[in-house]
Order: sequence, then C-alpha cells, then structure tokens
Amino acid sequence: MSQSLALLYVHLVFSTKGRKPFLADKGMRAELWSVIGGIANHLGSQSLIVGGTEDHVHILARQSKTVAPADWIRDLKSNSSSWVKETDPRLADFAWQAGYGAFSVGPGGIERVRQYIVDQEAHHRKFSFQDELRAILREHGVTPDEAHLWD
Repeated sequence: MSQSLALLYVHLVFSTKGRKPFLADKGMRAELWSVIGGIANHLGSQSLIVGGTEDHVHILARQSKTVAPADWIRDLKSNSSSWVKETDPRLADFAWQAGYGAFSVGPGGIERVRQYIVDQEAHHRKFSFQDELRAILREHGVTPDEAHLWD
C-alpha cells in the first residue's frame, strides 16, 4: 500500500481516582464528555462517542495510526483532568485513576458499544462500576486480579 491505513477501534474505560463522584453535575459532565471527544480528536484518535457517570468515563474511538495507545490515553487523561480543575475550582482535587481498560472493538461491535455508552446512566441504576468492569473483562476473556484492579 502506498499509504498507511489503521481501522482500530477501542472502547476505553477509566474511573475517577477512588471512584469519587467528582462528576455529579450533569451539565459539567456533558461538557467534559465533549471536551474529551475534542482532545481525542486533536490527538489523532477519532472520537465516536464519550459518556459515563459521575465516577467514570467510556470512550469509543478509532485509534490513531501515529500515536501509541498508552501515549494517547496518558495525554487524554492529563488534558481532561486539567480542564476539570480549571473549569471548576471546587474540583481542585479531581484526578483520574492511574489505570485504564482499553478493549478492541470489531466493526460489527461498534453500534453495540455506542449504545452501551449511551445507556450508561440507566445501566448504573442496576450495576456498580466495579461489576461493570468485571463483566467487560470477562467478555474479553480476562480473569481480573482484584488485588491490582482498583486504586
């Protein structure tokens, strides 16, 4: 091929530090999701949808062909954390958890993951973030080590 082509879709999930409900204000949360989508795009990974709840975020994006996933995620978390702190001084202690989950999504799964992210608030009326992450890990064939899963 004379050009590089990468169609790598990723479902990225990470929580606020200690799963604190820093993002309880729905208006601010919606604005943050928009900011995260813009940051992802700026870093070369096309954001398809961003959503979540007061203590975690889900991002569905097409991964950049020029930026390593770990670098993209590091910069996404750092820049969005700075935005939160600058936007609301009451959230000066805001931080994302150190880790993250990044899961591959095939072209046939994009709409399912997109709808899953849209339905986050309803989903979390029944399931905790911890139970949700355990289920995603099992879906991807991973048996979580609880001693290292939460920070």
